[in-house]
Amino acid sequence: MHSTIFNSTLFHPPLRWLSRKFLNMKGWQVDFSAIEGTDKCVLIGAPHTSNWDLPYALMLGFSQDLPIYWMGKVQIFKFPFRRLMMWLGGIPIDRSKSVNVVSQAAARLKQADQLYLVIAPEGTRSQVDEWKSGFYYIAHQAGVPVMATYIDWRTRRAGIYTAYYTSGDSEKDIAEIKALYGDLLLRHKGNQ
Repeated sequence: MHSTIFNSTLFHPPLRWLSRKFLNMKGWQVDFSAIEGTDKCVLIGAPHTSNWDLPYALMLGFSQDLPIYWMGKVQIFKFPFRRLMMWLGGIPIDRSKSVNVVSQAAARLKQADQLYLVIAPEGTRSQVDEWKSGFYYIAHQAGVPVMATYIDWRTRRAGIYTAYYTSGDSEKDIAEIKALYGDLLLRHKGNQ
């Protein structure tokens, strides 16, 4: 993982203001209180069903004054969008290369004073039965909590359910994290 060119000191206040105004105008209710007191974590966003998930996730992060970073497939970082995506906290991931993204991300989290890393555990917008486990191992290796975040398009609510600390039993832990979402994961994306 490499550093991005996001400059929260210079650009974050206007993005925070615009994001809050937009979300308020659209009638969104946001509850990120579960993250208070947490300086670093892996924020997982599920379900990942739309191209709008990323812009809304960014607006939600800006509205809450969270300097978030997110991982995305390298294809969305191509010209002319590369600099913009990286400025917005994007970290390109090339799945065709054998790089240990988990170890790199975990090391980055350990070294940081403050870092919120956003990952879509489904790894795709398509409906999947199983989540990719990379988010889990990043959090476990770094010793940081997994924060289960959601965007509910139907009710226009977004937030964080709770902090979940991994035990090392990935199968049990991932099942418990999924259970936090209740029926939100079961809804068909056409019914949002």
